[in-house]
Amino acid sequence: MNTRADAVSAWESLFRAQVTVMRTLAAEFPDAKISFNEYDVLFTLSQQPDRSLRLRDLNKHVLLTQPSVSRLVDRLVARGFVGKCPEPTDARGSIIRLTDAGFDIFRRVAVEHMASISRRVGEALTPDEMARLVSLCDKLRDYTPEPVTERRP
Repeated sequence: MNTRADAVSAWESLFRAQVTVMRTLAAEFPDAKISFNEYDVLFTLSQQPDRSLRLRDLNKHVLLTQPSVSRLVDRLVARGFVGKCPEPTDARGSIIRLTDAGFDIFRRVAVEHMASISRRVGEALTPDEMARLVSLCDKLRDYTPEPVTERRP
């Protein structure tokens, strides 16, 4: 059985590794035309059917708060990298779609960014270690713990 100390130690190690890798990747990010966060939105949209997603679902995929995502999307719309239209089934919602110009800049930046990721992650881990890391991260992401019930003295 895992102890709380084991769980905290594993979390600290994972968190600090993530911060270190992200700082390196952000420092090496290849393009001044889009930011790291803009790239994340373009990447997320590029992975979706029809390169589009509801704004509320986009919020679930990126590591920004909802107001920040909305402002970032508005900036990307103004630059022609994404389009924004009303959601047909919900008048309050919006559909965000990657434009051809947005896909082109995403692909250009992705080639260099992937090289940076390969250097930072691929050179540090063996293929077996990378597969295990993916498996463990997927397991953590997909796990839903039992809700904590209120304890009364």
